[in-house]
Amino acid sequence: MSTDGKTLTADASARTKSSILGNWRDYVVYIGFVAIFIVFAIVLQDRGFLSTNNLLNIIRQTAIVAIIAMAMSFVLSAGEIDLSVGAVAGLSSVVAGLVLIQYGLVPGILAGLALGMAVGAVNGALTAYLGIPSFLVTLGMMGIARGVGMWVSGTSPVPVIDETFIFIFGSGNIGPVPVLVLWVAILGTLAHIALRKTPFGRKVMSAGGNPVAARYSGIDVRKIKFQVLILTGVAAAIAGMLYAGRLQSGRFQLGEGDELSVIAAVVLGGTSLFGGRGTVIGSIVGALLIGVINNGLILAGLEYSQQLIARGALIILAVAVGRGR
Repeated sequence: MSTDGKTLTADASARTKSSILGNWRDYVVYIGFVAIFIVFAIVLQDRGFLSTNNLLNIIRQTAIVAIIAMAMSFVLSAGEIDLSVGAVAGLSSVVAGLVLIQYGLVPGILAGLALGMAVGAVNGALTAYLGIPSFLVTLGMMGIARGVGMWVSGTSPVPVIDETFIFIFGSGNIGPVPVLVLWVAILGTLAHIALRKTPFGRKVMSAGGNPVAARYSGIDVRKIKFQVLILTGVAAAIAGMLYAGRLQSGRFQLGEGDELSVIAAVVLGGTSLFGGRGTVIGSIVGALLIGVINNGLILAGLEYSQQLIARGALIILAVAVGRGR
């Protein structure tokens, strides 16, 4: 065989190997979810892991993180990141609760959504139009949102007593199905369609994968980055109101640390940490995986410090997997 023939054969072999490895990485979150679920089901069988109440608790605890993760899929796909989502969720719960007390249901909901949109717009404008890295912008916004939440609430919980709000946002059930599951199903379907089936989703992927080529093809990359950061702001606000409805109070602490769980879930699910690749369904499964792990560690009797260690290891794993994509 000629040297050129050998080179072509080697290149084809390398591409095949890369394709197989890439395909395996695409399904790592699903493989991991099934494997860990089976392990916990066997090891923690006598501690009620498979009980209906426990499985419903996992879904409820995971649903709010999953909703933020859906929006974060767009942000990471566009080559950006949002570290403020947890703090915005806490602030939204406080603002919605305060307006709810004074003005009623609809103004309370609109206030929560408007807050998320405003924060997202600030993050997006500073990142897309002033060129400040989103990591720094949203890190600063995390502190601002947390501080404002403490200030306006006086560090005290804001009671949420409107029964309709409580039913819609987190505590209700339609038959045997928790309302939180419906939130995830509806928003997940819409987000999946938007990312995979619409021109907007294709522009997000292009903006994150190759922004220079995207600009030459006529895509307004700055506008896309601005829009996806508004999206995470709104998702964080919805998450905050879901927290408030479920716990029947708005608290600035709600959502604290969620940004790490969300990013880990999204990257484990198949979205690239470096842009150009994203999946909403994978992000939801990634959130479920983290929820199962947290629940299993609690049932196993691990201390909170040990749970933090396990969560940190999972985040490192998520980044390692993401670099391979």
